[in-house]
Amino acid sequence: MLKVGITGGIGSGKSVVCRVFETLGIPVFDADAAAKYIMEHDETVITAVKQLFGNEVYKNNLPDRQQIASLVFGKPALLQQLNQIIHPAVLTYGNEWMNKQSAPYTIKEAAIFFESGSYTQMDIMVGVYAPKDIRLQRALQRDGATEEKILQRMANQMAEDEKMSRCDFVINNYGSHAIIPQVLELHQIFLQKANAV
Repeated sequence: MLKVGITGGIGSGKSVVCRVFETLGIPVFDADAAAKYIMEHDETVITAVKQLFGNEVYKNNLPDRQQIASLVFGKPALLQQLNQIIHPAVLTYGNEWMNKQSAPYTIKEAAIFFESGSYTQMDIMVGVYAPKDIRLQRALQRDGATEEKILQRMANQMAEDEKMSRCDFVINNYGSHAIIPQVLELHQIFLQKANAV
């Protein structure tokens, strides 16, 4: 089965693009949603997170995401330690999920494919691109976070130009660029590649 990774910076519109693929019957694995699930249900991960930050970051058996975010804010080394706990668990979970699918190809959506090295497990990488000012506005409207926190999250991610240059295909999601025709074109390409495997 062909494995397609979809990536892009915060506010680029990865989730919107993935929803279009889902309407075409393509299964999508959301790495962020999986990470949230794992932080709530995987005992090994929960124990490791508590060891890193202290038991108080869990309240009523649920992670206090705002507290964890404030603890790693501006501390790349601590963020890296947290990622080293969560990413391997998400990779395992994602691989198990992909192996259960029967579609011609599957999609995995994640912001930090290249940063984490997990892009090597994908057959094709697709970037979703929008200029930084547009991504910032979208993230401000969606997340309710401060501009400083969103800019910090952007700074923790790979530069957008470099990320897009490493992708096999790029979907433009701004201005007059319509997403659906771009997705339909890629869908046909991926079906052909999947049939050729």
